[in-house]
Amino acid sequence: MSLRVYAPDGAMGKPPVHRATSPAVLTNLRIGVLDNAKPNARALMVRTAEQIAARTGARLVLVTDKGPGGNAATPCTPGVFDQLGEEVDLVLTGSAD
Repeated sequence: MSLRVYAPDGAMGKPPVHRATSPAVLTNLRIGVLDNAKPNARALMVRTAEQIAARTGARLVLVTDKGPGGNAATPCTPGVFDQLGEEVDLVLTGSAD
């Protein structure tokens, strides 16, 4: 009988980092909130979006959740993703513990 052992150590590569570009001005942009179902996340993000809108001239136009069974560990449904892409310019989502 033989036993093969694999060592878990090895060279770690750095994943590429690609950030979305931020608009220089938020005036007249449409803000959306994607609720991740964490406790109080919706209230926090809606209030934040309202404050951003009031200070910049943007508009809060959409508050939604990830779809059936959506939670912090799951992606939103393709329909919600498409809706966000069509109806908003800036999305607030997530909250840390």
